[in-house]
Amino acid sequence: MKKQDLPQDESNLKSANMTEVLYVTDENDNYTTANSVGWEAKKLALNESLDLINERIQEARQNVADHIASPIIYFMELNKMDLGVLSSYVGMWQWRVKRHAKPKVFKTLSESVLKKYADAFGISVDELKNFDGK
Repeated sequence: MKKQDLPQDESNLKSANMTEVLYVTDENDNYTTANSVGWEAKKLALNESLDLINERIQEARQNVADHIASPIIYFMELNKMDLGVLSSYVGMWQWRVKRHAKPKVFKTLSESVLKKYADAFGISVDELKNFDGK
């Protein structure tokens, strides 16, 4: 793609004051880099993925409110983590994190374990313990 043909369509990148670096050719057909705030196809794909992420966050919130899942699941989704990433952050096996995602087990967790989760999510232990999904 020629540098002068690089699309600059509005996208979520621009609203976040970010650009994407792409390889383009200059007037002498030499490869160089240029910044782009996006193009239509990328904008549509990015919006679709953000919508899916927001749906997962809302579903997790509702599951916490309905006592199907513990707040760990909501904050994991909110922080765009999966079980493997979260278990790595808190230094526990995945099966333990999955077990802690159950409301009954979550209520029995010690302060030190809750602190690990709170630190991973960037919140306080009180915020984690008192989140009810509403």
